[in-house]
Amino acid sequence: MTQIVTDRKTATIEQRAKLFRGFADPSRLAILGALCGGPLVVHELVERTELSQPNVSNHLRCLLDCGLVASDRDGRFIRYRISSPRITALLNDVDALLELVAEGVEACGNYRE
Repeated sequence: MTQIVTDRKTATIEQRAKLFRGFADPSRLAILGALCGGPLVVHELVERTELSQPNVSNHLRCLLDCGLVASDRDGRFIRYRISSPRITALLNDVDALLELVAEGVEACGNYRE
């Protein structure tokens, strides 16, 4: 019984780590931030994030695969959107947390780009 609980906790920790790796890239965060304002097509994301079109497309594929972004066909375009309002809430919570810990995050030498 203890082994099952331990395995479940380990699986949850690993899954959390994998989720946070999805958020860990500045380009993906820029895309998610842009999408918090509503659905956008690739060329709109390129304009708003100032990333290259191939870079945006590559990161959108990752975000789609991870389930953080969803897409809908709109004529000849594909509109991308945040897949759940909880993602927008999480990003807002991160911003609120940063107001408290930004100085420590900046000083931290463990996680460099």
